[in-house]
Amino acid sequence: MKNIIKYLKTNVLIKIASLNSISVLIKILAGFLTSKFIAIFLGAEGLALVGNLRNFVSVAQSFSVLGLYNGVIKYVAQFKNNTAELTKTLSTAYFSGVFATIVVSILCYFNAETLSQHIFQEYYNFAYVIKIFAVALPFYALNTLIFVILNGLSKFKYLIFFNGVGQILGASITILLIWQRQLEGALIAVVTTEALLLLITGIVVIKEKQYLSYFKLSQFSFKVVKQLSSYSGMALFSALLIPFVAISIRTYIIDTVSLEDAGMWEAITRISKYYLMFVASLLTLYVLPRFSEVTTDKGFRKEVFHFYKTIMPIFGLGLILIYFLRHFIVQILFSKAFAPVEDLFLWQLLGDFVKVLSLVISYQFLAKKMFWHYILTEAFSLIVLYFSSLYFIDYYGAKGATIAHFVTYVLYYIVVLVVFSTSLFGNKREREVIE
Repeated sequence: MKNIIKYLKTNVLIKIASLNSISVLIKILAGFLTSKFIAIFLGAEGLALVGNLRNFVSVAQSFSVLGLYNGVIKYVAQFKNNTAELTKTLSTAYFSGVFATIVVSILCYFNAETLSQHIFQEYYNFAYVIKIFAVALPFYALNTLIFVILNGLSKFKYLIFFNGVGQILGASITILLIWQRQLEGALIAVVTTEALLLLITGIVVIKEKQYLSYFKLSQFSFKVVKQLSSYSGMALFSALLIPFVAISIRTYIIDTVSLEDAGMWEAITRISKYYLMFVASLLTLYVLPRFSEVTTDKGFRKEVFHFYKTIMPIFGLGLILIYFLRHFIVQILFSKAFAPVEDLFLWQLLGDFVKVLSLVISYQFLAKKMFWHYILTEAFSLIVLYFSSLYFIDYYGAKGATIAHFVTYVLYYIVVLVVFSTSLFGNKREREVIE
C-alpha cells in the first residue's frame, strides 16, 4: 500500500491527470448546461447549425495564430532556461500571430455575407455574427498565446485553474445568451466566449510581468519562422480539413437523411468531445512536452507504454460506464427528443478508444517535426473518414458516420504502428531520435 501511495505521489503524469480531472469535470458540467439549454431552446436542428459555425470558427482561429500552438509549446519547453532563444521564439510567434490575426479578421469582416451563406446554407443569414467574430478574434489570439507560454513553461496549475474558471464564465454567458436570444444567442456565444477568456488569463500578464520582456519586435527571427513553419503547416492542414470534412459529413446527412439526424450526429460528437477533453488536455499538457524532451527510441517507447498503462485502463473503464449509462446521459444532457442518439454510442466509443491509442503515438510527429509523415497520415485518415462516412450513411443513416469513425481510426492506428514499428517494437538498444 505504501508503494502505491509513493507511486501516486511521485508520478508526474498521475499528478497532472489528478489536477486536470478537476478542470475536465468543470468543462463537462459547463458543457452539460449549455447542451441542455441548446436542446431545450433550439432542438436537434439548432444543434446542427451551431456545429457548423463551431467548425468554421475553429478554422479561422487556427489561421489567426498560424497553427503555431504546438510548435511554440515545444520551443518554450526546450528554451525555458535560455533567455535569448526564448525571447526570439516568443517575439517571432507573437508578431507573426498579430499580423495573421489582423488579416483573418479583415477577411471575415468584409466577406461575412458569403461566409454566412456557406456555413448556414439557405436556412438563415447570420452575417452579423461573422462580423462579431471578426472583432473578437484578436482577443482570442492573445489569450491563446498566453496559454501556449504557460503550457511550454509547464505552469500546469495556472492552466488548469484558468481553464476551469474560463469554462464557468463561458457557460454562464452562453446560457444567458441562449435564454435571451435562442439560436442567435447560441451563435453569438460560439464566436465570443473564447475571446472573453482573456479577462481571466490577463491576470497572469499582470502577475507575471517579467514575461513581457520576452516580446520585442527587434528579436523577430526568420530562422525561428523556419523552425516553426513545419508545426504551422501541420496544424493548418488539420485546422482546415478536419472542420471541412465535418461540415461535409453533416451536410451530407442533412441532404440525404434529415437536418434532425444531423443534429443527432452532432449530439454524439459533442458527448465524445466532453469525455475526450481529459485525454486531449493530457496529450497537450504532458505528452507533447515530454516527447519534445525525449531523444531516444527507448525514451519514446517508455513514455508511450507508460501512458497506455497509466491512463488507458481508466479511460477504457470510463467508456464502458458511459455506454451502459447512455440512456441517462442523453436524457440529462439533452432531452427525450434526442433518444435516437443512444443508438450511436457503441461505434463512437469504440472509435474514440482506438483514436486515443493512435494519438498518443502520433504526437511524436509533432514533437519531432515529422512533417510529411504527419501530412500523409492525416490526409489518409480524413479521406477514409469522408468516403467511408458517405458509404455507411447511405446504408445506416446517421449511425453510419459513427461506424466510419471507428473504421477510420482502426486503419489510422495500423498505419501509425507501422510508421513507428522500429521505435516501439524494434531493437531495444538506444537509438537517438532525429529531429
